[in-house]
Formats: sequence, structure tokens, C-alpha cells
Amino acid sequence: MATTTHLHLPNPIPPRLHASPPARLRASASSLAHPSRLRLAAPRPRPRHGRRAMSVTVRSSLIDPDGGALVDLWAHVLAEGWASPLRGFMREHEYLQSLHFNCIRLPDGAGVVNMSLPIVLAIGDREKEEIGASPDVALQGPDGAVLAILRRVEIYPHNKEERIARTWGTTAPGLPYVDEAIAQAGNWLIGGDLEVIEPIKYNDGLDHYRLSPQQLRNEFDKRGADAVFAFQLRNPVHNGHALLMNDTRRRLLEMGFKNPILLLHPLGGFTKADDVPLPVRMEQHSKVLEDGVLDPETTIVSIFPSPMHYAGPTEVQWHAKARINAGANFYIVGRDPAGMGHPTEKRDLYNPDHGKKVLSMAPGLEKLNILPFKVAAYDTVAKQMAFFDPSRSKDFLFISGTKMRAFAKSGENPPDGFMCPGGWKVLVDYYNSLQTEEAAVATV
Repeated sequence: MATTTHLHLPNPIPPRLHASPPARLRASASSLAHPSRLRLAAPRPRPRHGRRAMSVTVRSSLIDPDGGALVDLWAHVLAEGWASPLRGFMREHEYLQSLHFNCIRLPDGAGVVNMSLPIVLAIGDREKEEIGASPDVALQGPDGAVLAILRRVEIYPHNKEERIARTWGTTAPGLPYVDEAIAQAGNWLIGGDLEVIEPIKYNDGLDHYRLSPQQLRNEFDKRGADAVFAFQLRNPVHNGHALLMNDTRRRLLEMGFKNPILLLHPLGGFTKADDVPLPVRMEQHSKVLEDGVLDPETTIVSIFPSPMHYAGPTEVQWHAKARINAGANFYIVGRDPAGMGHPTEKRDLYNPDHGKKVLSMAPGLEKLNILPFKVAAYDTVAKQMAFFDPSRSKDFLFISGTKMRAFAKSGENPPDGFMCPGGWKVLVDYYNSLQTEEAAVATV
């Protein structure tokens, strides 16, 4: 029997910035009968200090998933079918299509599906040599049990500069995901079909929120939804967000739908150092429902497991495409979706209007209805969040995510009506705990 040699593969998403990081990989090479092995260490939660009028009755699963039936893949995004019809980490022909066209062709010639972000696994020179000519790679859990097998693997060069330039439109230093997940990654990519045996669990108290696309479709059908509108965010929900979501439901009712269901879908993967950690955001979201800001009967809160790239119009296509596979037929998009400030200049990295414009034209997303929302701000006269009225612009106060976090850190309350009291308390308690921890560390 062939002996096995263990080697370390770099984690594609760094644990310190991932609320519930994916597993760390280890590989070993063996014979054809015994596939190479990738060992997965137990996932570790991020420390709290973190970085941070229709009469037709229809089912909620209005859209067939891209490529047909959902495919169980690996590492949450792949394992649960968010990237369907992708069946595993991209081989080179899929990678090049994604990188240069933002879509991939279906193998039967039936058209293209949107796939704007490469989903790849990087390995180093030593890992490449150890895997050698082995056609299959087995994924093992911490206890040694095989969770999945990567079949008919293909290894090809990882041109990081090209990948970064094509995905972000810049190679400027300071791109969070690039710095943490790509810059130090290996010089090779390994792709292949993944056969999943065991689902990935994070055991962080939030797994019950991690509903797969199929589970979400089942829940939409159970609730008798005839429309599903998705809203993604990576910040706590304030009353401006709620205004947008509630107004969208009102618009759908006016269009003739009888039971529109909101999918409140916070991003649960990699986020920037200054973003609020996932466990805190989920607790805050639950308070929003408890306080009646959003209706629990018409709202489903679930975690979207994808990492955040901050790649603007390129990434927002992926966010929309993944929701198609979950059964959403409406997608709410606002200003500068998936964008960020330029890392070296005092300006936005992307034009804030391009995200919604790209979504309305992107190939492979034609079946999804894009709902651009109006700008919401705090109305100092009405003392509540309201849609911005340019005719009396002086009456409105814009409270950014950065300013909101600054309020919470300092213990200063935002204007009444900005956020429900229960939700705001969660944020204040979180930042108070950070200050306590930092003070304790300083005295050691």
C-alpha cells in the first residue's frame, strides 16, 4: 500500500477575519486506488474583538436553479449549491470564462449562467508535487472521516496579478480580500468535481441560520410565497434598511402578488476588519424582528455563507446569481453594492451607480428582477428614517455605517428613530465588551 505524506494547503479565507472560517486543509498523495487527502481542521469562530393584481397561484420557487437540480457541493458555497451549476472548484476553462466573461457556458450548449467571481483553491509548489498524478483528492474532517472527494483534478497556474486586476479592476495595495486570501496564496490552482459525503458544520450556535438554497425554497413554499425578494447586508439593520424592505413588499403587493416573502440574507463569510462580527449582527437582526420593525411572518433570516470580496459591480452579480439558486425572483440593490473606498485615494473605488446598472444588463441574470431602491436618510423634522427628499435636503442627516459604529463605540445614542432600541443595545453592549477586553489586555 502506498504511504502518505502530509502537507499543508493555505486556508483560502483567513480565520481572523471570518466569522465562521472554513476549514484549514491538509493534503497527502497516494495511489490511484487511494486518492490524495486534504485534511480539514475544525472550524474556529472569529474572536469577539474580531477585526472586526395577479390571480394566478404560483409557487415561490419561481426560478429553476441555474443548471437544473441543485447540486450538493463543498465548503458551504459549493456544498449547498449556491454556485450551481458549478460542481466543484473551477477547472481552468471555467476559471478563464469566469475571469474574462463573468459567466460560464453550460456544457450542453443551452446558454450561459452568470459566474462573476472565480471559485478556486490555491496550492503551492510542494503541494502540487505531492499530489502528483493522482486523479482524486479526498477531504477529511478532524476525526479522519472522509467528507468529500475532489474528482478528476486539474492543476493549472495561478496568475494572481491577472486575477486581481480582472476581478477588482485595480491592483492597488490595500484590497482586504486580496491581502488576506490571495497575495500569499500558492502559485497553482486545483479544480475538480466535488462529491460531498458530510455537510460542513461550524458549531458556533448559528448553524440553524445557515439554510441551504433547497431549504430556503422549501421554506418559501411552506409559507405559500408567490414572490421572494432578497436583501443582502453586512451591517446591522437600521430603520432605513427596514423602510426599504417594507416599501419593497408594499410595491410587490401593488403589483398583484399576494404573499411576498423577504429573505433577509446577511453575509456570513469573510468581512473587513471594521465590520461588525457575524454573531453580533445575527443577534441584532433577531431584535429587529422581536421589536416588530420587520414582520417575522413574512421575513426569513438566513446566513449567506459567501466571503466578501468588496469587488463592486463584478461581485454584486455573484450576490444576485446565488439568490436565484435560493428561489428569489426579486433582488434589492442600492448605492455602491459590494463597494468600498479606494484603498489609497480619497474616493470610492467604484462608481456608486454602476452596480445596479450592471445587474440590469448582466448576462445570465435575466430571470431576476432587479429592484433599485431609493436613498433613505434620517429626517430631522419627522424624527424618523425616510426617503430622501432633495427639495428639503437640509432636513436630512446621512448616518453611514462608519458613523453608526462610532456612535456605538462612544456610547452616544443615535437620533431617535434611527434603529430599534433592542437592536441598538446589542451594538452598544458589543463595543463595551471590546473596550473591557482591550483594557484587560493593556493591564497584562
